[in-house]
Amino acid sequence: MDKPATPLRIALCDDHRIITEGLQRLLNDAPGLACTGMASSGPELLKLLAHTPADLVFLDLNMPGMDGAETMRQIKQRWPSTKVLILTMEDGPATVKHLMEHGADGYLLKTCGREELLLAVQEACNGRKHFSPGVAEAMLSKRTLSGTGPLGMLSERELEVLGALAEGLSNKEVGDKLFISPRTVDTHRTNIMKKLGVHNLASLVRMAISAGLVR
Repeated sequence: MDKPATPLRIALCDDHRIITEGLQRLLNDAPGLACTGMASSGPELLKLLAHTPADLVFLDLNMPGMDGAETMRQIKQRWPSTKVLILTMEDGPATVKHLMEHGADGYLLKTCGREELLLAVQEACNGRKHFSPGVAEAMLSKRTLSGTGPLGMLSERELEVLGALAEGLSNKEVGDKLFISPRTVDTHRTNIMKKLGVHNLASLVRMAISAGLVR
């Protein structure tokens, strides 16, 4: 990427030190980029940004205490011009969609390489969103499933709920995964059963497996 007049300031947040230290070395070796700080939790990152502004943040999702989604929400509220790139192992379409709709400037899997990481930084700085190929494929697969077979009558959200229920998650666990309340999950579950003409969870699971929604 072209070297700007002043280095792009990047902060890192992940509860695994080996990740942040590896990213720091990678970024500091790239022209035009400078790692300005590292944090191991959401609250620690917010304190860091209050004292050391950053142009862009690499943010993990699964951290103890305040998770990445809430951390991103607060960043966007307090520093709206700061770009946020999610860097995680979570590739669920529902999670990706939620975060992108709420302000994430890109979504990368930790399996990505150096070139893709730097490309995502460049894209974010140019106002474009970047997805890891695996994430894009998962989202495309989910959209394709929604229009085929008996599940074609379900909405995208209903497909997400069905997929999570078929994985054996409780209403509360599904709600946590999809950022909705357990009561809303129960409403979706009732509507799904009505649309598909089934009367128990076992039948729903069989339909989800047959349609390829879960393995």
